[in-house]
Amino acid sequence: MTTTLTTPPADAVPKEPKRSRRPKSARAGGQLHGGPIAYLILALFTIGSLFPLVWTAIAASRDTNRLAQTPPPLWFGSNLFKNLDLAWGDANLGEAMFNTTLVAGISAATVVFLSTIAGFAFAKLHFRGRGAMMLIVIGTMMVPPQLSVIPLYMMVAKLDWTDQLQAVIFPSLVSAFGVFFMRQYLIQALPNELIEAARVDGASSWRVVWHIVFPAARPAMAVLGMLIFVQTWNDFLWPFLVLTQTGNPTVQVAVAGLGRGYTPDQSLIMAGALLGTLPLLLVFALFGKQIVGGIMQGAVKG
Repeated sequence: MTTTLTTPPADAVPKEPKRSRRPKSARAGGQLHGGPIAYLILALFTIGSLFPLVWTAIAASRDTNRLAQTPPPLWFGSNLFKNLDLAWGDANLGEAMFNTTLVAGISAATVVFLSTIAGFAFAKLHFRGRGAMMLIVIGTMMVPPQLSVIPLYMMVAKLDWTDQLQAVIFPSLVSAFGVFFMRQYLIQALPNELIEAARVDGASSWRVVWHIVFPAARPAMAVLGMLIFVQTWNDFLWPFLVLTQTGNPTVQVAVAGLGRGYTPDQSLIMAGALLGTLPLLLVFALFGKQIVGGIMQGAVKG
């Protein structure tokens, strides 16, 4: 008995699937590398963002006569430290920075705390009138803050708070934007199952907020705290109305008193503006990496 071996036709032999040749940067876990055009665009944006700060430093290192000439100076002069010392002493920036740090720190901490609790309530709790109340909160964001200056000043005057720091602190303890920001973040970042599991275990509302909501909202809380701190530090209109340069000034009020006279000293004003900006740069240099890392961590979890 003979056995005949037949070779199957070529069409019947299964072919191995062709492997797609993707660049290493496109594979999972690989880094994406931009081309020269991307680097050029990023470099232009970086230069454009840094130019106002660099120009402020250049103007602070010159004198007023040189700044008035055409073309303006494009490099540093020799009067930088002299102008910084004059601005520090004339504007009493030491006390002003302490006052502004106190006001901005209290405002940022309080806004973050209250906004997280209110945002959790609007995002995860069910109660009557929740939608209408949220619309009211969003509606207050559309009202220009200048409209509330006169009634707010009348209230502060009746409380005898003029030229005192509490006149600046108390109006900034709540933020409609903070509530909206935390609500939008907690809707996605906080699973309902986690809250229900805590309820089943017998956790009270405060324990849920303290042990579940705050850890889950930590990245957004860091971002909101930074935004409120910068906003309060740079606020000018309201502190200028209720504070004076000689009483309890903030940085912006103190800098506004520089260079007064028949011919304002522009270099001295620029030196004061540079000193008022340096603390913000220091804060971001110290905590910027943690804030960006928190944002990315929250995005991955969400």
